[in-house]
Amino acid sequence: MKLTQTALPGVVLIEPKVFGDARGFFLESWNARSFAENGLDLDFVQDNHSRSARGVLRGLHYQMVNPQGKLVRVTRGAVYDVAVDIRRSSPHFGQWVGYELSDSNHHMLYIPPGFAHGFVVLSEVADFVYKCTSLYDAGSDRGIRWDDPAIGITWPETGTAPLLSGKDAVAPLLADAEVFA
Repeated sequence: MKLTQTALPGVVLIEPKVFGDARGFFLESWNARSFAENGLDLDFVQDNHSRSARGVLRGLHYQMVNPQGKLVRVTRGAVYDVAVDIRRSSPHFGQWVGYELSDSNHHMLYIPPGFAHGFVVLSEVADFVYKCTSLYDAGSDRGIRWDDPAIGITWPETGTAPLLSGKDAVAPLLADAEVFA
């Protein structure tokens, strides 16, 4: 596997080794020893799977009390996946990185605690699968506006206006959000 540090320290783009032939393909999406040997010694406690239609935008989400690290990938379709540094003490506070993750490129992204996360669906449908380092905690769940001009995420065109949850539609701007020290 190839691990690439992104412009935001701690956020890692992962390109697994894919073995393919006329029958299909095989890849290892998680191997604790291999990841640890590459600097990602992680303990996952929860797996999640979401399915979304084209134009659905989920995020920007994070947890305060029980922050989650997330290893994300797409098993069907394509998304544009974004991580935003929301640690006030970080020299990268408010900065973001984004990558296309798809069932054809097999790329994964690791987003550590201290970052907000979101994605928009580029294909007709996308299955988004992710492992978390902490359990979901509804009382700790937070969000930041997906279109906050202070962050300035350049979301790709999907051919439709973003489809948001009620919670995401009223999320605060970064300047008004509870963030990490």
